[in-house]
Amino acid sequence: MRLSVQDTVLITGASSGLGRELARQLGPRVGRLILVARRRLLLEELAAELRRPGLVVDCFEADLAADESLRALLEAVRGEKVTVLVNNAGLGDHGVFEESDRERIEAMLAVNIGAMVWLTRELLPGMLREKRGTVLNVSSIAGDLPVPGMAVYAATKAFVTSFSEALRAELRGAGVNVLTLCPGPVDTGFRAVARRGDGPELLKGPGFFKVDVEQVAREGIAAMEQGGARRTPGLLVRTVMGLAGALPMAIVRPFFPKQKRP
Repeated sequence: MRLSVQDTVLITGASSGLGRELARQLGPRVGRLILVARRRLLLEELAAELRRPGLVVDCFEADLAADESLRALLEAVRGEKVTVLVNNAGLGDHGVFEESDRERIEAMLAVNIGAMVWLTRELLPGMLREKRGTVLNVSSIAGDLPVPGMAVYAATKAFVTSFSEALRAELRGAGVNVLTLCPGPVDTGFRAVARRGDGPELLKGPGFFKVDVEQVAREGIAAMEQGGARRTPGLLVRTVMGLAGALPMAIVRPFFPKQKRP
């Protein structure tokens, strides 16, 4: 699907990180952006940066972990001709499962899974009527393997990947594509948000394994325009994950790091 000034793109989690970078790279290609996030001020700053003649930028403040806020968003976009939906918003959590906070888990499930499912359900019928559209769901390489210390987060991303693949198969021949973007380690605000209070910070991973956020966005947009099914940005990350995915779980399990407990 080649983007044009006729396209309207909705991006969740647009105030920072990958969402912000996707907005920056998509802005010059389309006619309208709908930016969704919790932090209104950051959205307005980004909108002011991106606005230009021929590009309309709308901001919608929404906490996707809150049911009422999500319902308000769904009501607001009902009837909008959104041609590209980017389900980017996501929450993480780092630490052993038995010490996890119930409210944090519920928020993670609501944002990573619930908001993605219900926004897609709301906007997909309009795409199908026009026989044109793309749903870009941001998953993670964590969705391909269990991640001790991030058990719930990794499971939500496995859901994103599975849901996206199934929906893509359902929509074959309908003019609407579903792309799963599966980044590896990226320097965004995710690690800080996933941290529990003054607990240990999420491991950064080796520097050579990282892919900068600009490249992640660039590869994701290119894959979207090519009608791709799944994209893991970065050649090294793609190669390593391809090899890991080919190994039986019995071989992979011993390499999972042991979790530290008091």
